[in-house]
Amino acid sequence: MILYHGSYIEIPEPDFRYSRLNVDFGRGFYTTPIHEQAFKWCSKFRHRGRDGIISCYSFDEYACNDMNILKFDAYSEDWLEFILTCRSGKDVSSYDIVEGGVANDQVFNTVELYFDGLIDKTEAIKRLRYEKPNMQICFRTKEALSKLHFEGSERI
Repeated sequence: MILYHGSYIEIPEPDFRYSRLNVDFGRGFYTTPIHEQAFKWCSKFRHRGRDGIISCYSFDEYACNDMNILKFDAYSEDWLEFILTCRSGKDVSSYDIVEGGVANDQVFNTVELYFDGLIDKTEAIKRLRYEKPNMQICFRTKEALSKLHFEGSERI
């Protein structure tokens, strides 16, 4: 599988140095199998006058059978709870890799409404059901990162 990471620098050796704690799947190195998604991640740097750089990695997902992997196939109640736990800094799980949908602007608005108690869980899930997930894969441990192999980058 080919994965992409959008940034303002090339990242031949992924690590957690610039990782933040309170994001969708917690501290980790975020990638996507969707080139267009990585391009969107770069757009915030391009708006700040920097070049966007998409780093490309090969990843053998079958080499991770012994790892603790959490996978969300769709926006769901479990996905919503995990996102809220991670974004509030309360995640204590030991997953090596987490895969699932991105909390983009539209999705984030629903998550925020739920987080603030303005809509209940049933309404949040109902709204999310109509959103097409953009996929992200978060590598949360050094062992998981060792499964990524840098293939090159492109400046956009």
